[in-house]
Amino acid sequence: MKTIVITGGAGFIGSHVVRLFVNKYPEYHIINLDKLTYAGNLANLKDIEDKPNYEFVKMDICDFDAFYKLMQEKHVDGIIHLAAESHVDRSIKDPFTFAKTNVMGTLSLLQAAKLYWESLPEKYEGKRFYHISTDEVYGALEMTHPDGIKPPFSTTASSTEHHLAYGEEFFVETTKYNPHSPYSAAKAASDHFVRAYHDTYGMPVVVTNCSNNYGPYQFPEKLIPLFINNIRHRKPLPVYGKGENVRDWLYVEDHARAIDLIFHEGKTAETYNIGGFNEWKNIDIIKVLIRTVDRLLGREEGEDMGLITFVTDRAGHDMRYAIDSSKLQKELGWEPSLQFEEGIEKTVRWYLDHQDWLDDVTSGDYQKYYEQMYQNR
Repeated sequence: MKTIVITGGAGFIGSHVVRLFVNKYPEYHIINLDKLTYAGNLANLKDIEDKPNYEFVKMDICDFDAFYKLMQEKHVDGIIHLAAESHVDRSIKDPFTFAKTNVMGTLSLLQAAKLYWESLPEKYEGKRFYHISTDEVYGALEMTHPDGIKPPFSTTASSTEHHLAYGEEFFVETTKYNPHSPYSAAKAASDHFVRAYHDTYGMPVVVTNCSNNYGPYQFPEKLIPLFINNIRHRKPLPVYGKGENVRDWLYVEDHARAIDLIFHEGKTAETYNIGGFNEWKNIDIIKVLIRTVDRLLGREEGEDMGLITFVTDRAGHDMRYAIDSSKLQKELGWEPSLQFEEGIEKTVRWYLDHQDWLDDVTSGDYQKYYEQMYQNR
């Protein structure tokens, strides 16, 4: 039985990856390792918490001694590293926490894995350290088509027929790093450490850089769940600047599928970009959210447009991100299964159907209940 540690597994993306691996690979022992900060919520995994191949371990990735002991006791074969501080606004206010968790936490995992795997007779054979990063490490792209144009960005992929391009440039795996926020700078540093452990020690690593994710179980400080909740309660929708910043959006379950594929079939020491082929201006996403929430709540479609409130732009706010995933498509055959319009409908329905989950998170009740549940186990 392979033992796989998934860090940050109680978070948004991590919980989807844990669920996929637990259900798809009953022969694996999946360890969900999470510190349970504000963004970690074990309610995200209630449907699989009693599965025989699932184990939750509460741990800080910065605790080197504890993780090294876990590696030895559980005979860990693979690490899928998602644990990170990820909210840009928080990083601007508290860069030290981001440097500690994202850089030193990653280094702690790498060193523990190195020491344990190198102590084995087979050493690195059959082992893998998979580091999940972000497209934000690349910096920003120019907006040469501010009104958007239809492709071709890649004429070989059917999914790109729905891709809206706002410029000729896209992030590729060889794009030079140029981070602009404390968050992206910390992620960039962690990426460099992961690659350094391959180049220096021969550790079998793989790195992926992904675009914005959306879908169920996302902590409601992020744009889509926050605005769904605000529209539901008819609260203001704060939009940075003029809302013209462009992001590439990917449904979270498609990201989890890509992680599964790359973990098992990706080439060692390679980088793969994962994107949704769906560039959207923030203001356009917000208008889609308003129309969708209004319709599903039985309101007149678009009647809550007046909730949009423009606020002072974020410091160092990158204008455009766009991922070129053609390497992943050509080498491993992955492409997104949902386009944004379909995915956003599915996402809005989920949050409206799970108002108890949303209310528990926004009130903070989720932390009290699951902390007590963990202590009583």
